[in-house]
Amino acid sequence: MLLNMHKGKIHRATVTEANLNYVGSITIDKTLIDAAGILPGERVQIVNNNNGARLETYVIEGEADSGMICLNGAAARLVQPGDHVIIIAYCWIEEEHARSFKPKVIFVNGNNKMIEKSDMEMHGDIK
Repeated sequence: MLLNMHKGKIHRATVTEANLNYVGSITIDKTLIDAAGILPGERVQIVNNNNGARLETYVIEGEADSGMICLNGAAARLVQPGDHVIIIAYCWIEEEHARSFKPKVIFVNGNNKMIEKSDMEMHGDIK
C-alpha cells in the first residue's frame, strides 16, 4: 500500500511578494528548497497562517539566499506580503518505508533565513 507522506516543509516563511500578473506558481529561495528537499516544478501545499487559506501550486526556484517567497498568479489573491505561510511537499511511499521515513523540516526567521533544520515535528508552540 502507498501512503501520502509529508516529505519536506518550510515553516513560517514570510511572504515577500504577491504577483497577480505572473503565470501561476510560488517562487522560493533556492537555498530553502534545497534544504527542504523540494524540487523546482514540484507540487506543494501553501497554508497561510494569517487568513487560513490553503492552496496548491508548483515551485519555481528563486535566487539563492534572497529570502524570496513570492506567490504568483491567482494564488496572489490569497496572500499579502508579510503573511506567514507554511510550504509543504508530500510524496508517495510504501507503508514499510513510511514507518522509518524522516521528512526535512526547515524553520526560518522573519527574513526567510534558515535557523534550524529537523527531521521531525513535535506538538507545541512554534519556535
